[in-house]
Amino acid sequence: MTEVAEAGDQVAEPPRKLPGAYWRLWTASTVSNLGDGVDAAALPLFAATLTRDPRLVAGLNVAFTLPWLLFALPAGAIVDRLDRRRVMWRVNVMRGLLVGVIALLALRGDASIWLLYAIAMAIGVCETLFDNAAQAIMPAIVHPNLLESANGKQYAAETVTNQFAGPPAGSFLFAFALSAPFWFDAGSFFFSALLIATLAGNFRPRRAVTDAPRSIRGDIKEGLRWLRGHRLLRTLALLLGVLNLTGSMANSTFVLFALEELGVSERLFGVLLAGMAVGGVVGGLIGGRIAAFLGQSRALLTAAVITAIVPMIVGIVAEPISTMVLMSFSSVFVVVWNIITVSLRQQIIPDELFGRVNSVYRFFGTGMIPLGALAGGFLAKGFNLRTPWIVSGIVALIAVAIAAPVLTQKNIDAARAAAPKRSTS
Repeated sequence: MTEVAEAGDQVAEPPRKLPGAYWRLWTASTVSNLGDGVDAAALPLFAATLTRDPRLVAGLNVAFTLPWLLFALPAGAIVDRLDRRRVMWRVNVMRGLLVGVIALLALRGDASIWLLYAIAMAIGVCETLFDNAAQAIMPAIVHPNLLESANGKQYAAETVTNQFAGPPAGSFLFAFALSAPFWFDAGSFFFSALLIATLAGNFRPRRAVTDAPRSIRGDIKEGLRWLRGHRLLRTLALLLGVLNLTGSMANSTFVLFALEELGVSERLFGVLLAGMAVGGVVGGLIGGRIAAFLGQSRALLTAAVITAIVPMIVGIVAEPISTMVLMSFSSVFVVVWNIITVSLRQQIIPDELFGRVNSVYRFFGTGMIPLGALAGGFLAKGFNLRTPWIVSGIVALIAVAIAAPVLTQKNIDAARAAAPKRSTS
């Protein structure tokens, strides 16, 4: 029963420090992201040993991200029915086993690009479950006032490990032995699963006592209806979809762009990726301050414009140092965008609907990546490896101009004010 504070009662101040449960989750995420960073360099290099066709290399990115288009919606409904902690650790065990299969294939030397696609799709399905559960579990651990700080630290660690430390390690491990980076990644998933499994607390989504059993289809429809009725989050989801589609057009063949257009060796490919990721570390550490300084609306629009313009410049210049600097600068604002939009979703979406609504959001936002990768592969094959970069920037700028009138500070403040109150466990 809710108690009303009377005159003279002291209202509890919100906590100023992140709880221990957050740091356990942070550590688990950091460990698995280090393994992912190793694979970020090793997997494209592995694919490039199997084929030099830009369409087939881009196909690996398609296979990894296609589950966001095919499985994101049921994944969200599943996350809203189960203990989110159990979903996370069990999925990480499965991902460790799948990456272990890649390691065995690399060790035996009998891999094919098509088999790599199949395993990549299975890992992608796991990712739809894990990412939804990870974002849904955060508000149960962290006070709403600390969500931007928590997400910022999470993204900083993710960038350091996934994009900064991991890729150079992946390149060197790959040069040492084809299977080495994949054994490392498998081990990181198993260790992360152990940390998450020992996380204390109840992480089942809150449901009303009168909730009747519903079908997965009914749950998905409820998530679709909620997002469709929320103009701000709907616009952010659609804009993110276009930005991810266009970004994927360029990134899907980046390994070939780096090797053939920039003249980077296989050994230095990971170093290039790490240099590009420096900005992401900066964004994770000061992204909240950038948002506070600019205001969330201006910060979002600035981030979107920069991530649209940079690929065009890279496609025209095509020089390794300038590419590294430009992409690093862009990654600062990619993280700023992520901090603001993830925190907004965690503050605005009701807990019992979070998995479903977030999965619809990610369906539009992340589900466009395989389509962009497919388009990028065909553009690179039909024209040249620079074309996807230039085309992506033009399309992204048009999308930002269309979305800008909705992404106002007034709309953001109104959405936050109307959000349900949350409590942490």
